[in-house]
Amino acid sequence: MNIIDAAQPVRAGEELDISRIESFLRKAVPGLTGGISISQFPSGHSNLTYLITAGDREFVLRRPPFGRKVKTAHDMGREYRVLKALRPLYPYCPEALAYTEDETVLGCPFYIMERLKGIILRKEPPPGMDLSAAAARRLCERLIDVFVELHRVDYRGSDLENLGRPEGYVQRQVTGWSERYRGARTPDAPDCEAVMAWLLERMPSASPAPAVIHNDYRFDNVVLSPKDPQRIIGVLDWEMATIGDPLMDLGGALAYWIDRDDPEEAQAIRLVPTHREGMMTRREVVAHYCARMDLPEENMDFYYVFGLFRLTVIAQQIYYRFYHRQTQDRRFGMLIFAVHVLEKKARQVMTTGKI
Repeated sequence: MNIIDAAQPVRAGEELDISRIESFLRKAVPGLTGGISISQFPSGHSNLTYLITAGDREFVLRRPPFGRKVKTAHDMGREYRVLKALRPLYPYCPEALAYTEDETVLGCPFYIMERLKGIILRKEPPPGMDLSAAAARRLCERLIDVFVELHRVDYRGSDLENLGRPEGYVQRQVTGWSERYRGARTPDAPDCEAVMAWLLERMPSASPAPAVIHNDYRFDNVVLSPKDPQRIIGVLDWEMATIGDPLMDLGGALAYWIDRDDPEEAQAIRLVPTHREGMMTRREVVAHYCARMDLPEENMDFYYVFGLFRLTVIAQQIYYRFYHRQTQDRRFGMLIFAVHVLEKKARQVMTTGKI
């Protein structure tokens, strides 16, 4: 049984001009043979990801979503430059091959990278994949260790040095995401004002040393080896990478982590199989990460609430496009449920302090 992540037919309304793609690809990657075919990876709610097959070679094309563009959220050129600069320092990055801002090709900037062929864990493991309790535990440990490897990258003196401004990073994130939420709120969404006020009040006065951070690190953004599913061979989706506080990155990762004993409404919005027997709990993730990074386990309720709120904003921004009929993707209509669940969880952590 094939457990490698597979593409599907392109969704209606998200088709690409195959003749223009073929012309661009043959110029960008010399020596291609055979015809061109295009399919689409169906998951993900932000930038669109397509599989381009040319003879016996496979590539991935990334482009912004159709419809409303959130300011600075879909910068293809930036993502391409991050991959080019980070790959020599962090071998889990796919190889970026070509980028263009010529909108006569697709009507938007886009880039092409190598395809990392492997297993991607989504809501449930793919049929045929053995994920015993012991294997799940080892995979969690490896996931965090690869995360720590990223946060230990020495970016100084490289092309990554100007990727972000670490000074004042936490404050900019809290105020910036608050502004984004207010700008994307629809009448059926919670106001989140209590959460935003709590974050502003509880911001830490000091942060760990700045690091390269991914800002969307989770199981379905890593690629596992088909021969050894305990081994991570790639990390995907670098659109929000920057230089910032690594604990903010950890908080963002925790927002996706649904424990086995979390309530049914949280299980309903789960994207990855962190509920399975043997998977670490959020508290264990924090302990393992902080031990590897030699950091104290303090103030984690702030970082977790921030992660939950940021995910609330992302879901709301995508739902905004559906609400205003700027996309035909029906998956986006369900995101208002996630917005309410995440906001409720954030308020619960604010009250109890429990991760």
